[in-house]
Amino acid sequence: MMLKTIRSLLSGAGLAAVMALAAGGADAATSLKFTLDWKFEGPAAAFLVAADKGYFAAEGLDVTIDTGNGSAGAVTRVASGAYDIGMADFNSMMEFNDKNPDKAMKAAFIVYDIPPFSVFALKKSGIAKPADLAGKTLGAPVFDAPRKLFPAYAKAVGVPADGVTWKSMDPPLREPMLMRGEVQAISGFYFTSLLNLRALGVTEKDLTIFNFADAGVSLYGNALIPSPKLMKENPEAVKGFLRAVVKGWRDVVADPAGGIQAIRKRDPLIDDKLELDRLKMALEMCVLTPDVKADGMGGVRPERLAAAIDQVALAFGFAKKPAPADVFDASFLPAAADRKLTP
Repeated sequence: MMLKTIRSLLSGAGLAAVMALAAGGADAATSLKFTLDWKFEGPAAAFLVAADKGYFAAEGLDVTIDTGNGSAGAVTRVASGAYDIGMADFNSMMEFNDKNPDKAMKAAFIVYDIPPFSVFALKKSGIAKPADLAGKTLGAPVFDAPRKLFPAYAKAVGVPADGVTWKSMDPPLREPMLMRGEVQAISGFYFTSLLNLRALGVTEKDLTIFNFADAGVSLYGNALIPSPKLMKENPEAVKGFLRAVVKGWRDVVADPAGGIQAIRKRDPLIDDKLELDRLKMALEMCVLTPDVKADGMGGVRPERLAAAIDQVALAFGFAKKPAPADVFDASFLPAAADRKLTP
């Protein structure tokens, strides 16, 4: 009777938490700190939906979700022990491991099957093809993942990696500096820089855009990277986290606008249309890829991962090139059928 009364009073996360406790007795939920790669923007919706709908709670998890300071920065947040899991750039994790072998980490789930790494230039600059980047000044923050991986792209398109000059700036200044002509091109996430430029009055027809993936650069993008401590001491928490995340992404694929409302709960000042566009771009470019449609979300294809490691090694000059098993652990993944995002 009491359970029925509680059910009538609660819904969503509250109900799921109560049911989880009812199923698991009085055991306290496992607390996890999770860092996003960036702000509460469209692509973060799946994680917030998973929290709001009680998917984490149903797995016995109490998850705190914080904004991030960049997909590469999320790597160091997890490595420092400040966070249990991060939405972080998979390639930057490999770089970190090479420099800090005693603190090496592994990804457990690929979120962006194709990374949104891009280079933007104004058409009026005369940059029309990748070869035109030679001799130009490009701008990006020093920690920008596509900037760090530009050597891999440069090799793919036949441009000397040292044939461009880089100018550093804080993230909010990247697109304005391109508009003012202080740099001739910028690197960034496709759905971030494109929409930032749109907000400044620059339309897509005014831009030349080079996507790394279009040049055959087979990198993976952002991944979920648990701390080695969590993977060793509480593997079931990692597995539960991933099961909940897949459900969140499945809901966002089915209802992107609903995902934006989860964002709005955290940041009431967002532009709903802008963030919906950003989310849809991320889904189309990075998440609902041919590999994901075929295999389900989260995993890797061994031959592609091996090729990606070669390209990352080219960019970072590894002291010791890792094997695929050194950087990705598939043992935490839900079954392939449970990782399908669309019917």
